[in-house]
Amino acid sequence: QVQLVESGGGSVQPGGSLRLSCAASGINFSIGSMGWYRQAPGPQRELVATITGSDITNYADSVKGRFTISRDNAKNTLYLQMNSLKPEDTAVYYCQRRLYTTITWGQGTQVTVSS
Repeated sequence: QVQLVESGGGSVQPGGSLRLSCAASGINFSIGSMGWYRQAPGPQRELVATITGSDITNYADSVKGRFTISRDNAKNTLYLQMNSLKPEDTAVYYCQRRLYTTITWGQGTQVTVSS
């Protein structure tokens, strides 16, 4: 059974940092693309960053230079280092795994940026 479990969310002041983790089980973690998405109140879930099995990364313009996505295949874990956080980064952050047409989501972790 494929399972993705996010952790590391919380509340932080503007300018602060957080590191999100996504622990994967039940999959061959080294293949397929992994990504982070976020959803503020409302129906739209937006891409934050993705990383392929070859470690090719892609970022939303709004987070470029502030966020870094990485993966540790030995630990079956995906990370998102978030620096210089802004109030507009407040959202529920979801981990996603994509292999061909199969997409798996984690349950999400809340990130709140507020003074």
